[in-house]
Amino acid sequence: MRIQQLEYLEKIVETGSFNEAAKQLFISQPSLSQAMKELEKEYDLQLFYRSKLGVTLTDEGRAFINYARNILDQVNLLDERFRKDTARKHVFSVSAQHYAFVVHAFVELVKRIGEDEFQFTLRETQTQNVLDDIQTFKSELGVIYLNDFNKTVLQRLISEKDLQFVPLFEAKPHVFIGRNNPLTQKSTITLEDLADYTYLSYEQGETNSFYFSEEILSTLQRKKHIRISDRATIFNLMVGLNGYTISSGIISSELNDEKIVAIPLAVEDSMTLGYLKHKKMELSEMAQEYLTLLKQHIRNYGFTIFD
Repeated sequence: MRIQQLEYLEKIVETGSFNEAAKQLFISQPSLSQAMKELEKEYDLQLFYRSKLGVTLTDEGRAFINYARNILDQVNLLDERFRKDTARKHVFSVSAQHYAFVVHAFVELVKRIGEDEFQFTLRETQTQNVLDDIQTFKSELGVIYLNDFNKTVLQRLISEKDLQFVPLFEAKPHVFIGRNNPLTQKSTITLEDLADYTYLSYEQGETNSFYFSEEILSTLQRKKHIRISDRATIFNLMVGLNGYTISSGIISSELNDEKIVAIPLAVEDSMTLGYLKHKKMELSEMAQEYLTLLKQHIRNYGFTIFD
């Protein structure tokens, strides 16, 4: 197995075509096909299903490409760190559930890097994707929450994926609503107060299990419920429909969240927010810098960081 073969494999998966991959790699299609045949022969497996519409990965191929990407990510990190013929570029990626403080710390990190070259990725995504991104080294850090309801299931998955959850702080549940919502007159909101309002939650794709929900009390029945995929839309619906969601209580006015307010929810529950890392990977300087900024931002909102 050669690194070049893995790079060829990734390009084929990306394009869905041997012909297009060969063009982008500036090699002949027969050379590309031969490289893949040698790879399949070496590991005694079939990587692709081939048809007139292109190529798709077999089940073995999907498993193989996940391992291959881990290797390629590490090769890229080595190149960025040690190659002398290129300027060093800062590389960092983070995956998270939808939290303003995650974005704010990311913005501060980019500002701190300034004019230096960098290649950063921020993924606000579904809970399962956060775990998968850390497991497959797509991201160095992941940010999620645990509570009494979901922690047994999620901690088992975290352990199975060889990950570590490091608690950052504990937050009491808050209701997020638009500033013009009549409920803003209350200092504390009850579940009864919310009964006639539209509940907004983040969809979780194929793993739309209650345990993967980004909102606590996900098993409660609501009369009106809309699932959303991104933070901008959920905020628009809070304003436009007087909808609500439940989260940590941190809102960043610096990131244009001034139309939304957070009011404590009168329930006996709490959220432990923290970050995920892979047990087999040491955090880079960029990841450590990001965590410093993340903790600083959380403290600015009055929360105590766990030691």
